[in-house]
Amino acid sequence: MEAHYPFTLPPLPYGYDALTPELDERTLYFHHDKHFAAYVDNLNKLLKDHPQYHGWSLERLMQDWAQLPEEIRQGVRNNAGGVYNHDLYFKTLHPAPAAAPGAVLQGAVDRDFGGLQELKAALRAAALGQFGSGWAWLAADGDGRLSVRKTPNQDSPLPLVPLLGCDVWEHAYYLPYQNRRDEYFDAWWRLVDWPAVSRRYEEAAGSRALYPTP
Repeated sequence: MEAHYPFTLPPLPYGYDALTPELDERTLYFHHDKHFAAYVDNLNKLLKDHPQYHGWSLERLMQDWAQLPEEIRQGVRNNAGGVYNHDLYFKTLHPAPAAAPGAVLQGAVDRDFGGLQELKAALRAAALGQFGSGWAWLAADGDGRLSVRKTPNQDSPLPLVPLLGCDVWEHAYYLPYQNRRDEYFDAWWRLVDWPAVSRRYEEAAGSRALYPTP
């Protein structure tokens, strides 16, 4: 993903049929090639005639959207979030994921949630409890502490570091699961690329040992 305007759609990191049976080929095609692509296109259109913001990163566009001109403010907020969130979503799924996080992230999960199953329960509650469209997140703060958050629409937990996001917009799951968001969550959980999430956590944390702490 480019650091700033113009943004382009990154390729899907695996084949459209690679995540079956949890996520079918049609769902991945429409989710990535139509919905994700639309966020990229719309964000570029909104920024095209505003060169003073072409150097802003996605993260800055998402966090400082209130500073933008009124005519593009809400559109940039929505579409920058859509680009950022979907980029992370597809990058943290894998056809043959590892069953557990790496040692550093696992230690933080044990410390802050009591274990991986407790983290799953907290994320599941956030995903099922999000009214309407939105996301459930695992995020880290500047000290490496983990928390589960939920956000509406295409908002994110920034300035916390989003590590893992479950997309609960209906376009993410409606073709195979209809209104059964609980079944979709369980299928999504089986696809989580824990090595990728672990690397993201370790990069955010730097070289500091973040666990155990008093």
